[in-house]
Amino acid sequence: MASYEQLVAQLGPGTTVLLTVECQEGVVGEGSALPEVAVQARTSGMLANVARLVDAAHGAGVQVVHAVAERRADGRGANRNARLFRAAERLPVRQLVGTRAVRVARPIVVSEEDLVVRRLHGLSPVAGTEVDALLRNLGCRDVVVAGVSANVAVPNAVFDLVNLGYGVVVAGDAVAGVPEEYVEAVLTHSVGLVARVVRTEEICGVWEGR
Repeated sequence: MASYEQLVAQLGPGTTVLLTVECQEGVVGEGSALPEVAVQARTSGMLANVARLVDAAHGAGVQVVHAVAERRADGRGANRNARLFRAAERLPVRQLVGTRAVRVARPIVVSEEDLVVRRLHGLSPVAGTEVDALLRNLGCRDVVVAGVSANVAVPNAVFDLVNLGYGVVVAGDAVAGVPEEYVEAVLTHSVGLVARVVRTEEICGVWEGR
């Protein structure tokens, strides 16, 4: 477990960004295309913890970036080179541009200062998107990552950020995936090898000065 002093040094408001990953209505909301993920996100407290992190970031002046996955109705520009992408085309709820499915999910509050980065392709919220350029222009040194899922997008984001030279802190109890036991395994044995994994309470404690 990271010490409070280490976290304070790493999570300075002027050099830290909070990145929420695919915390959108069509993924973690009540009308989710992935009901198992949505149930896990809500019953585990993950979604509430993301909302708490966002509130704490807003209060401390930490920049928040929301990464949202979406697709055009005609599918133009979207990947079809993996089973996951092809399955998404057949789901009853699709993450279509401009629909409720691609809105940041409640109870997360999006402020006017937040940045929302939308992508039409791929698995990663970082690679091939505006995220890296935005982080560098913001003077970001460290990124706090939270969201879904532990199966694909969150590890992708973490590894890409580390490869780009950022320090990464993952709010372990603000990440969900399926099955439930897999989340702890991937955080411990994969993500935890390259990022600092801590609890939401610890991160909020730094930003709230406790």
